[in-house]
Amino acid sequence: MKPTDILSKHEIAGFTQRSDALGWWMVISNWAIIALTFSVIAVWTNPITLLLGALLLAGRQLGLAVLMHEAGHKTLFKTDQLNCIVGQWLCAYPVLGDCLAYGSSHRIHHRTAGTPDDPDLPNYQSYPITKASFLRKLKRDFSGQTGIKLLAATLVSSRRNMMLREGEQTNAALQGLVVNALLFLTLAGFGVGELYLLWLIAYVFVYPAFARIRQVAEHGAVVDLFHADPRLNTRTTLPRWYERPFISPNFVNYHLEHHLLASVPCYRLPRLHRQLEARGFYNGHQTAIGRGYWDVITRAVPEFVQETANTQNNR
Repeated sequence: MKPTDILSKHEIAGFTQRSDALGWWMVISNWAIIALTFSVIAVWTNPITLLLGALLLAGRQLGLAVLMHEAGHKTLFKTDQLNCIVGQWLCAYPVLGDCLAYGSSHRIHHRTAGTPDDPDLPNYQSYPITKASFLRKLKRDFSGQTGIKLLAATLVSSRRNMMLREGEQTNAALQGLVVNALLFLTLAGFGVGELYLLWLIAYVFVYPAFARIRQVAEHGAVVDLFHADPRLNTRTTLPRWYERPFISPNFVNYHLEHHLLASVPCYRLPRLHRQLEARGFYNGHQTAIGRGYWDVITRAVPEFVQETANTQNNR
């Protein structure tokens, strides 16, 4: 399936048009949510706001990684210069990522998706998995084992971070530390420097789990991981309203559309989805759409479905 099989060249040109205004809106709105989260916690500091704040900050860390992904594709802004500078300093470095290294790495995934040569296969090839295996993964994530391991690898050897595969290089550790130091100094300037610890807690103990669920949703337990048609090897997830701030920021959930046309900026993916739906692109491929992240998880971990059915039968 090629984009031109269902869209005209004129339509594709419209969807792939980049906008500096929308790019800046994506970046600024993400940082505004981060600032608002810190502000609320500073005014009302209690266990509930701290817990919710950690979840929201982890969601925004994932959001910044998504924008780094966009800048790596050179779709966030019109010019390479803005994609590089803003993508690095306001999106990648705050989460210890590297926009240029990630972009180069990620484009290989797009070229080889649906084939055994896809270098990202270890992230999702094993799905579906058992409940015990999935819970072990989440335990490693929420206990900080995953985050500490990746954080240490990034800071100590600059070998790898959450956005790069094993063996790939990044030289962004120093810049990442600088940006994080600036974040701490900004908070300290407002008299709440201790809240920077919540940013670290979110990054180490929550962000890895959110990133894992996103990966599973995109390619885990799909119809045919080795088929060229993206409707068979990739999934779009339509999140519930309460899932969007945490697991699907910045339209990252429209992953099937992204694989069909990687040159479409994230802020145009919802409209592309609606257009493809109107053209019947998903007809006969209902499994390519996840109805919320619990739907996706039950496909990736079938035992959850069995448990739910058993519970209902025992009532």
